[in-house]
Amino acid sequence: MEARVKAGIWVSMALRLADIGGRSGAVLRKGDPDAGGILCILRGRAGLVVLSQVRDAEGRPAWLRGTGPAPVDDAAADAYVARQVKRDPDLWVVEFEAPDLQPPFEGTLL
Repeated sequence: MEARVKAGIWVSMALRLADIGGRSGAVLRKGDPDAGGILCILRGRAGLVVLSQVRDAEGRPAWLRGTGPAPVDDAAADAYVARQVKRDPDLWVVEFEAPDLQPPFEGTLL
């Protein structure tokens, strides 16, 4: 069984990587520090993309473009986040400046 990193520690790591890469990041909503899921909002020139933390077919951590393949506006991203938080109140929501709409951390995008 694979060891899982606590959500609060993962968020701190992602913010640090963003900072090292010269991109700003901020926690918009704190979730459960141990087992909360994570939503990452990428704010780019063309709009926003919300990445949702998932597992791939082999059970490895991955990210899904929850708002679809194309960037969306603030209202659509906010609506998606609100729906997800309503379903899971333990979610973390983290936003990153990402002009290229690429996350500042390594991860598999599905």
